[in-house]
Amino acid sequence: MTDSCCDPDHGAGGAEPGRPGAQRDPAATGSGSDWTVELGIGNGRPPIEVHVGDCYAAGKRRHPVPRDEVRRLLTSGVRACTHCMPDAQLRILD
Repeated sequence: MTDSCCDPDHGAGGAEPGRPGAQRDPAATGSGSDWTVELGIGNGRPPIEVHVGDCYAAGKRRHPVPRDEVRRLLTSGVRACTHCMPDAQLRILD
């Protein structure tokens, strides 16, 4: 007996390319970003930390940013995550 959520003949399950779960995958849609910035709270929500896009330590208040913006943020003093180390990946040394 198969579970209906995993049965490919049941609709949503399986590995069909057109299923809704495949569209949420950033690699599949190309909408993912290699870099994210975590924002603070309060007036203006200033950037507080830069992460590699898939970093597990990034908080909920984050958004994707292009590589050039990450370099600008890091060189202007925004903290780099100590877990994913985006500064090391971009070869920005203190």
